[in-house]
Amino acid sequence: MTAIVVIAKECLPGKVKTRLHPPLSLEQAALLAASSLADTLAVAAQLPATRHILAFDGVTPPPEASGWQILPQTSGGLDERLAAIFDHLDEPTLLLGMDTPQVSAELLAPVFQNWNETDAWFGPANDGGFWALALKNPSGALLRGIPMSRSDTGAHQLERLDQAGLTVRLLPALTDIDTITDAQTVASIAPHTRFARAFAGVRASAQPGDANQLATERRSTDRPPADGRAAATGAPDLHPVAPYPADLHSADLHPAATRAADLLTLTGTRS
Repeated sequence: MTAIVVIAKECLPGKVKTRLHPPLSLEQAALLAASSLADTLAVAAQLPATRHILAFDGVTPPPEASGWQILPQTSGGLDERLAAIFDHLDEPTLLLGMDTPQVSAELLAPVFQNWNETDAWFGPANDGGFWALALKNPSGALLRGIPMSRSDTGAHQLERLDQAGLTVRLLPALTDIDTITDAQTVASIAPHTRFARAFAGVRASAQPGDANQLATERRSTDRPPADGRAAATGAPDLHPVAPYPADLHSADLHPAATRAADLLTLTGTRS
């Protein structure tokens, strides 16, 4: 049995997704953040978790978290806040961020099916961080002191899991939303989401100068979906990009548990 925790901030202008401003206004950035969080909570609610918990930094939780346990975030850096969440729990726990609205219940289902010979699940983000972490035996010591919001955050986290002797399985790499380029990518990959609809509305209401910048961003970053069917079906972006090499794919690692040391070699962070 596994608990699920979504960590989130209250989606207020100037408090969330500030790297989307400009070209978006702070109000538009907050709207996209709220839509991304709503998508994440909706997916998490579908999972057979023992508890649904929102680790929340704010005053008014979103309506989608109605009926959820609200766990106020502690003070300190992100590593301290994540560590405090895992220290608070004593059952297998999956932690999700709020910046990957393309995530699906199907993508996360393996975490809830089998903890045999598995100590942790790790979801790498395409920018080098991570979007999900599940621990069979939660311990804040596995996160405290990890440098956060860097291109090598994921590598440091895998290193910590390896040092603890844990057996790790890998979830697919996803793009999390930090920049307008990320927003473009995720909206195109997952057109069925609230986030994609909100982003379309933002583009439609953009002023001429902002619309031109959005169009320029789109042309400069367009690439085929990672899965040839992704644009049509809303399938998640399964193929990692730098700093995770293209041959690191969840399908190679799901069948058998893998030591974190092996994942570090596959990701190119250990020779």
